[in-house]
Amino acid sequence: MTLFELAAEQKSAEVTDWAARLGWVAGLLLFIALVYWLMRQGWKWRGSLQSDLPQLPTAPEEPGEVSLTMTGRYHGSTTAGQWLDRIVAHGLGTRSRAELTLSDAGLDVVRPGASDFFIPAGQLRGARLDKGIAGKVLAEGGLLIVTWAHGETLIDSGFRSDRAAEHTTWVDTLNTMITTTEGAAR
Repeated sequence: MTLFELAAEQKSAEVTDWAARLGWVAGLLLFIALVYWLMRQGWKWRGSLQSDLPQLPTAPEEPGEVSLTMTGRYHGSTTAGQWLDRIVAHGLGTRSRAELTLSDAGLDVVRPGASDFFIPAGQLRGARLDKGIAGKVLAEGGLLIVTWAHGETLIDSGFRSDRAAEHTTWVDTLNTMITTTEGAAR
């Protein structure tokens, strides 16, 4: 057989088995839906485990003198000292944009698209810079962590300012406020 004869032979292309391909795609979509449903059930289950957490306080009508304001992101809340134990009850597990206002009355957290909450000055326990909270890890000092008491639970809430240079001022001001409030309570 010459090269010319080999080139002249007709060869058919392989036929795609569409039924098998569609079956695999349908199976993959069902698997993704199952995983999503299981994740949602886990989130709801975690919320029911934390149902003993009291309702979050709302901001007072007259908050007093405003010390600081900040815009940025709210990254979530965890049990204090347990940076992977996310709290999801009362919407505390929902990440969102946030506007923080620190006043004499406490810390007001306004979250467009999520439930707002207020931390009274008497419940603030500390502030620090850290590198992570459940589901978010940044460079060292990239996250403002505010520790506060809510009912019988100590909570760490993580915030990141649009201007990271503000974090140090917030930590200093919050810790000074907490020391002053504790001194006044004695």
